[in-house]
Amino acid sequence: MKKFLLYIVKIFIVVALIAVFLDGLYTYIFMHSKNRGKIESVVNSDAQNYDLVILGSSRANNHFVPQMFQDKGIKTFNYGISGGHLFEASLMLKLMIERKYEIKNVILEADLNLSNDKQSEGVSAKFLPFIHNSEVVKKHFKEEKDFNELYYIPFYRYIKYDSKIGFREMFKIVKNEETNAMDNLGFYPLKKHKNGNMKNNIVNLNPLPHNKYYEEIKAICQKNKINFIAIMTPMCENVVGMNYFDKVKKAYPEIHNYENAVIENKYFSSCGHMTDDGARKFSAIILKDFFKK
Repeated sequence: MKKFLLYIVKIFIVVALIAVFLDGLYTYIFMHSKNRGKIESVVNSDAQNYDLVILGSSRANNHFVPQMFQDKGIKTFNYGISGGHLFEASLMLKLMIERKYEIKNVILEADLNLSNDKQSEGVSAKFLPFIHNSEVVKKHFKEEKDFNELYYIPFYRYIKYDSKIGFREMFKIVKNEETNAMDNLGFYPLKKHKNGNMKNNIVNLNPLPHNKYYEEIKAICQKNKINFIAIMTPMCENVVGMNYFDKVKKAYPEIHNYENAVIENKYFSSCGHMTDDGARKFSAIILKDFFKK
């Protein structure tokens, strides 16, 4: 029995050592990744200077054309992330401040995601390789229910989120395989598709009266003297429940409502996402309203 227990202990020690080694190896590789996505490009960057940073979900990623701002002499990058929530947008801004970015203006796409203050696991997982190397990342996840497992168990986060930060992603980093996330200054243009979903029902959607991560972003901007511009972006003319945007305006009167700035279906790839033409039409409006000289 004693030999059996000793054998089990040895196996446990070997497994633990392997987990520690793999954790260190994966983390080292992620800490040297800069061309796979927006998150690691910020984490592994030096201090940057921007006149304008754009944050939000796909409705930021697909709706603001940074080159149009650049053409007006406004140094811009679109850090909107498809599938992201305000949880991730707040963390992105915190990381920029941690890395000493100088930012004059932040545009935050703040509309549908005001209805929740949860993380988007598919996106938030991409921050986890850096949880031991960034105090900001550690603190941001500290209130999440699985924080202890993610932080203290070696290699656990890479196993749990294997599809996002597992072997395949690590291998692509080693191969220096790029994605299109950083193309077009972060903007992802969409095309018109005949099978695009041009119907949407948001009747049951309600903004939280106090969205923690929206308030965090606003407070960070105030503390760092960044001009904060919160914007509700357009949806197509077929949406049911458009009074959601009135609810947002009532709860957050400082948010600028542009949900009907572009409404014709020809400018939309799907009901919640504009085509490249729609994005350019919308970006021209934002330029005129907030950045005219």
